[in-house]
Amino acid sequence: MTLKPSSIHAPGWVSEFRTFLMRGNVVDLAVGVIIGAAFTGIVNSLVKDVFTPLLGLLIGGIDFTNFFITLKGPHLPTLADAQKAGAVTINVGLFLNAVIQFVIIGFVIFWVVKLVNKLTVKPEAAPAAPPPPPRSEVLLQDIRDILAAKDRPAPTA
Repeated sequence: MTLKPSSIHAPGWVSEFRTFLMRGNVVDLAVGVIIGAAFTGIVNSLVKDVFTPLLGLLIGGIDFTNFFITLKGPHLPTLADAQKAGAVTINVGLFLNAVIQFVIIGFVIFWVVKLVNKLTVKPEAAPAAPPPPPRSEVLLQDIRDILAAKDRPAPTA
């Protein structure tokens, strides 16, 4: 038994899904996610390799990555050793690193958005028409015109 190519039909949702994926917003979002992932690597390095050692030095040489509380099991000098030994720990230092990363990302995104807004060319608005005069002013102008017309001599033919 042979199948004819025309007898195989894709479900209707396949074309809807293809249309959904090809919309500009989805492509923009995908690019944003990829750039965000790359940016996260940079920020992680900035926090881990620059800010954490400086902060640790300022507060007495504490390495945040090894700042943890042992709840159960042997208390060892490093988090990696404690986890290898199966100790139950509260990883305060890792949490502090995550908070620092969040603050840095928020700060950088704030400045990026501010810069993009500054660089974005805004279309010039057409000059606004002057507002119409108040009704009382229009009525006074009409009265003035009527009085001026009465004072003029009648045109002669």
